[in-house]
Amino acid sequence: MSPLQIVALVVCLAVTAVAIALLVRTVRRFLATFRLGQPDTTRRDNPGERTRTLVREFLGHTRMSRLPVVAVAHWITMISFGVLFFTLLNAFGQLVDPEFVLPVIGHFFLYEWVTDVFAFGGFFAILVLMAIRQKNHPRSAAGVDGRRSRFFGSTWWQAYYVELTILGVTICIGFLRAFEWTLARLNGTGYDNALHFPLTGWIGNFFTGLSVGTIETLIVVVAAVKILISFAWMITIALQPTMGVAWHRFLAFFNIWFKRHADGRTSLGELQPLKVGGEVVDFENIEELDENAALGVGKVEDFTWKGLLDFTTCTECGRCQSQCPAWNTDKPLSPKMLVMTLRDHAHAKAPWLLATGEEREAALAGAGSAEGNPDGKGDGKGNGLAAAAPLAELPLIGETGYDLDHPLTAYNPHGPDAVIDQDVLWSCTTCGACVEQCPVDIEHVDAIVDMRRYQNLIESAFPNELGGLFKNMENKGNPWGMAARARLDWAKDLPFPVKILGQDVESADDVDYLFWVGCAGAYEDRAKKTTRAVAELLDQAGVTFAILGDGETCTGDSARRAGNEFLFQMLAQQNVEVLNEVGATKIVVTCAHCFNTIKNEYPQLGGKYEVVHHTQLLNRLVRDKKLVPVARPAERPGMSSNKDVASTAETVTYHDPCYLGRHNGVYSPPRELIGALPGVEIKEMERSKEKSFCCGAGGARMWMEEKLGTRINMNRTEEALATGAERIAIGCPFCRVMISDGLTAKQSEGQGEEVEVVDVAQMLLAAVRRGQEGGEVAAEVPEPEPAPTA
Repeated sequence: MSPLQIVALVVCLAVTAVAIALLVRTVRRFLATFRLGQPDTTRRDNPGERTRTLVREFLGHTRMSRLPVVAVAHWITMISFGVLFFTLLNAFGQLVDPEFVLPVIGHFFLYEWVTDVFAFGGFFAILVLMAIRQKNHPRSAAGVDGRRSRFFGSTWWQAYYVELTILGVTICIGFLRAFEWTLARLNGTGYDNALHFPLTGWIGNFFTGLSVGTIETLIVVVAAVKILISFAWMITIALQPTMGVAWHRFLAFFNIWFKRHADGRTSLGELQPLKVGGEVVDFENIEELDENAALGVGKVEDFTWKGLLDFTTCTECGRCQSQCPAWNTDKPLSPKMLVMTLRDHAHAKAPWLLATGEEREAALAGAGSAEGNPDGKGDGKGNGLAAAAPLAELPLIGETGYDLDHPLTAYNPHGPDAVIDQDVLWSCTTCGACVEQCPVDIEHVDAIVDMRRYQNLIESAFPNELGGLFKNMENKGNPWGMAARARLDWAKDLPFPVKILGQDVESADDVDYLFWVGCAGAYEDRAKKTTRAVAELLDQAGVTFAILGDGETCTGDSARRAGNEFLFQMLAQQNVEVLNEVGATKIVVTCAHCFNTIKNEYPQLGGKYEVVHHTQLLNRLVRDKKLVPVARPAERPGMSSNKDVASTAETVTYHDPCYLGRHNGVYSPPRELIGALPGVEIKEMERSKEKSFCCGAGGARMWMEEKLGTRINMNRTEEALATGAERIAIGCPFCRVMISDGLTAKQSEGQGEEVEVVDVAQMLLAAVRRGQEGGEVAAEVPEPEPAPTA
């Protein structure tokens, strides 16, 4: 071996040993940190299905596909990382012998083809990703300081370092392969052909004038550079446990495998129940809890271990941020910044949480004596613990005194006042856009609601408007505080009787469906039109139904998402008891929030029902010819009224309710229903289906003033008006209120004066009316069938 080879080998082996030692230490710290979280035993069921989900998401890049170019480039880069690992092993051998190849596979042509393809592919793929990052750089994005960039707030040096590392490694591999070809040509080994060097051999042509010794020297140098680049990266990430842009390539596998649903469904729909120590908390066991038990999350260690894994896995890509309605209307909430801050805080606090009492005392004592130590010498661990000590009592949520024009100041993982500003927490609409977009399956909404639970149940710190909401829901059973007897007012003057369970029919088995009217459908004037339209259509189709009347109370959706879990449980248990008592099995609802709560959350309390949204049921009735839309818009002119709720027009745009679409995957039925209306054209908004923009009402925001930034409902209304459609169709009363208010505001400015916000059911009713006048529409009772799917 030459002196160069000896030096290169010693240096590379030394750096490798340091890198591996540091990496092992960091992995052990990760495991210790994650164990600080609360237990969650729901993440290990059905391992076979979980493994299939992981393989599907990993190889199929199904979560990345929302940005196709990024997905392809990222897939190539990701696969290159694994495939080209063998070139790293080969590089160590080349330090000793420049002609070294791996045993068995070294000259196997398929392996060499894969190496060349992914070396070139990785090189060009990382260039594409670098270009995309620069194209979306905040310096060229809209908003103050470029906040519309999805990379706003990301840690730039880390991203650049990772990208340059990949670029450097692929360049080294390309040159190594070229030099190997040249050496084969000069030595006459017979491997210098396209079978073994399909993409890199041509580069070797530039070096055929060099001597064998020079080529061998170049191989040793480039191999050493490749090794040093690779293990310098390993050292860097080992020293930076919060470097999500690098660590996600390892942690994402575990985060995906442990996601909520083994079958791969997005972690939306039902919220996770309130737990303490891994056990569900309800009215029956609340008295058994320790007086210091945390209800919700008040400290970072109150999150489950999966939550801590979530935060550490974040790659800072900003997809969640780019879709967030709060962030896009200039509020301080960024799902990305929230997760990053919780990650940084958790890892900064972990040394203190992991230390023993004696270690903490020694660290504080050492820090005190070090104040007068001019040399600044002392125990590194003690100094680290002393630095983490102030975080022990730092509140997770509070007032930070942030500047609204500089939203990053609302996030302070190291304090001093609070980790996250309260405005961040209460800006969330729980629309689920962040969760739906996240490529590594982080569960942002669960984390936000858990923190709201602590603020509500322990600190009694919530927006003032919610106090009135909670009082109305608790005392009157509805958010408006209206009397229970008024729940039947919507049915006045209907041309047929509406049956009430317990009065007109004894059991839900006597009708096809229990019609869950909901609070908005019973009390809110605009939503009453939807309720009447659905009732008329069901009656016309011969579908029998009954309602609970004043036996119905609020489902508790807003209370739960505002963090008042016990109020939710009180309302939900009351409803489950009533529903079970009347024998309800099939329920149709018009409110997306009621739909999600009864369908997905009531099973947590013993209420399991077959729940369909009215657009699903009506769509099936149209397909089965139980309802026949025949009237064209010209035959049903005008807007709806309290007595005649039918309304249609030639052009319509449909707004996807978050709790119908993203949370439950119901996208097709409303569109199919609109598509079945004669003479009606649907004009999609730019943000639709999975990317639909929230109306601003979810997460109990319906009942809170929107004081920060611009109004979410105005943003969505402007997008709807931009389509030029004459009707804005919805499938949720919350959406109807918000978008109607937005439309009213725009109409006061002279825009959209001929536009109306209507429920899909109203448009269908208008289309079947001529069929009713010209001849009776078939009215047989449909045969029982499985609930329609999304």
